[in-house]
Amino acid sequence: MSLDRIQLLRNVGQFDSVNEGAQLPLTRLALIYAENGRGKTTLASILRSAGTGNAQLITERHRLGAQRPPHLVLAPRAGPPLVFQNGAWSTTLPDIAVFDDHFVAQNVCAGVEIGTSHRQNLHELILGAQGVALNAALQVHVARIEEHNRTLRALSDAIPAEARGAMTVDAFCALAARADIDGEIQEAERNLAAAQSADAVRQAETFSAFSLPAFDTQSIDALLARTLPDLEAAAAAGVHAHLTKLGQEGATWVSDGVRSVSGVSAGLDHEICPFCAQDLAGSPLLRHYQAYFSAAYDGLKRNVAQQIETLNNTHGGLAALTFERSVREAEQRRTFWGAFLQAPEIIVDTAVLTSAWAEARDAVADALTAKQAAPLEVSMLPEVALAAIAAYEAAKVDITVCSDSLLACNAQIALVKERAATANVAALISDLTRLRSTRARHSAAVAPHCAAYLAEKGAKTQTEGLREQARDALNNYRRNIFPAYQGVINQYLGRFNAGFRLDQVDSVNTRGGSACSYSVLINNAAVPQTADAGPSFRNTLSAGDRNALALAFFFASLEQDQQLARKIVVIDDPMTSLDEHRSLTTVQELRRLLPRVAQVIVLSHSKPFLCNLWEGASIADRTAIRLVRAAAGSTFAPWDVRQDCITEHDRRHELVTDYLQAADPAVERQVAAALRPILEAFARVAYPTTFQPGGLLGPFIGICEQRVNTPDQILGQTDIAELRALLDYANLFHHDSNPAWATQVINDQALVNFAQRTLAFARR
Repeated sequence: MSLDRIQLLRNVGQFDSVNEGAQLPLTRLALIYAENGRGKTTLASILRSAGTGNAQLITERHRLGAQRPPHLVLAPRAGPPLVFQNGAWSTTLPDIAVFDDHFVAQNVCAGVEIGTSHRQNLHELILGAQGVALNAALQVHVARIEEHNRTLRALSDAIPAEARGAMTVDAFCALAARADIDGEIQEAERNLAAAQSADAVRQAETFSAFSLPAFDTQSIDALLARTLPDLEAAAAAGVHAHLTKLGQEGATWVSDGVRSVSGVSAGLDHEICPFCAQDLAGSPLLRHYQAYFSAAYDGLKRNVAQQIETLNNTHGGLAALTFERSVREAEQRRTFWGAFLQAPEIIVDTAVLTSAWAEARDAVADALTAKQAAPLEVSMLPEVALAAIAAYEAAKVDITVCSDSLLACNAQIALVKERAATANVAALISDLTRLRSTRARHSAAVAPHCAAYLAEKGAKTQTEGLREQARDALNNYRRNIFPAYQGVINQYLGRFNAGFRLDQVDSVNTRGGSACSYSVLINNAAVPQTADAGPSFRNTLSAGDRNALALAFFFASLEQDQQLARKIVVIDDPMTSLDEHRSLTTVQELRRLLPRVAQVIVLSHSKPFLCNLWEGASIADRTAIRLVRAAAGSTFAPWDVRQDCITEHDRRHELVTDYLQAADPAVERQVAAALRPILEAFARVAYPTTFQPGGLLGPFIGICEQRVNTPDQILGQTDIAELRALLDYANLFHHDSNPAWATQVINDQALVNFAQRTLAFARR
């Protein structure tokens, strides 16, 4: 792709409304000549903007005083035109490469100073399109990571600080969920409480079993059913019948009387009745009474009395009070140990229990009391007593279950005591804090914030992986491109005959991004880019050196471009501060570049420079335009390069030749005046050592005569004579040798003769 024409420039720089360029085609080599201030830099900026799409390069050159914004139309050789209107291009030509002051100021230096931006821009220049793409891909990931960081900061701020405490956000969000977190926290709180109360834990009692006695109904029934086995049934019946007649206290009264017989019969040879003193030998009941009220009878009575005593001791009021006290103690211990372990609640209705207990006890007591009153009477616990005992036993079941559950805690209590004795309070506090943070982390209010943070962190990790891949790709590319670029740029510096080379051209990573670093090598001594004191780029390179370096950078970057064949290369006034040799080298490099690119556009104020380019180019490949003044601005015009390229010597030679072909009296005096300069130009070129610039032919002829027939001979005698004759005629038409030169009569035949002889002499 190349540009074909500049169709319209309106309201930009020196161009008011210029469409003359539409009739001036741009070929493969397009030369644009202009004096300074006519608009070359504006054209270069327009072409740069067309390549980059940077509208500011044009808007900042809005023509002063113009009411409307810039409007530009560039016509490429193929495709739709490029139109700049309303502050934007309709399309761009990305293959335009421009060398101008802007290129130097961006990529090389600003005046004599090299800044960070220069090194960064030069870095991209060296990288080329492929490297810039790799670097751009890297910077996208770097920028994305910065976005991740900003998002992570916002998401971390959304996590309540009171929830995570002293933990970092990353550590807090990494806490894993636990199935029974509330139970674990409760356990940790108990362990901590036990450790903080180690002395009290060590001294505290464990649970004791609740002791509630049972009623031995079998033994009681057996006692109630006991009688005297040695007493005959008939006698016992008789005694019992008699005693019945005596009433409730009859048995006691008779028993006391039987025991008194021996006492009242003392000293008698027979037993008498303690009541009536009659002889008892003939009493039929005495033997039965004695059997009835024997030791066995007393034992039975004692057993009944003991049973009643046992009942009172085991099931009496004191036993109930003791039980109630044990329940209160258990409740106190449960309150204490409840702070360190899961202790079951004590749900005991002591009032119900003691009531059932008392009722059962009273019922049994009534049965035993009746037995005590009638020891020989066979009985058993009545249904009322058995029902009361059953109610009591039913109430005991709940007490037993409660007691067993409390006793089961004693194993845990032993473990609590053991842990409390060796516990690390600080560690327990830390564990409890972590558990509470875990619960807070996975609470409904906090979990969504942590999930969002972790998701963003995971996305950042993925982006970091992409960044490392992009960095590796860029570094691999750099390792190849920078040494190659150093070699190419030093080749160009050699062609420019620069007295310096570049060394250690390399890529460095800075806070602002990737940059190019290099040293200037002068006399094999490295000169840094910047230095607070001593040699540096600023004080060791002349203006010509800096411009040569900039050109070398530009040409070297083109050499590295894989799309070079598609490039439109624009050069704006490359001759600034360049000496004659470097100007010639620039011409040679542009000639060498021309067949390798799509188009070369050169803008300059130097006609000799442009003429050199013109003369070396193919007629089919070259066009020339000049920027000329038009009112208060500039416009395009054709440029006849040939007229500006030929020298005065060429014009004089052409003038004489044309006169010999066709005499023109109007120019015969000019022809006669041209003969001596033709001879002087010949002598200066043919004998530069002897005929110095500014010399005269007369003294030169004298020197030639002196050296005739010597090793240093310049001209032979015949040539000397011819040259003197030619000079004598030519001097007639110059004021320094003939005061009347302006009125000297000219003879056409003589002029033709001397003109032919002069041209012939100059061809020797």
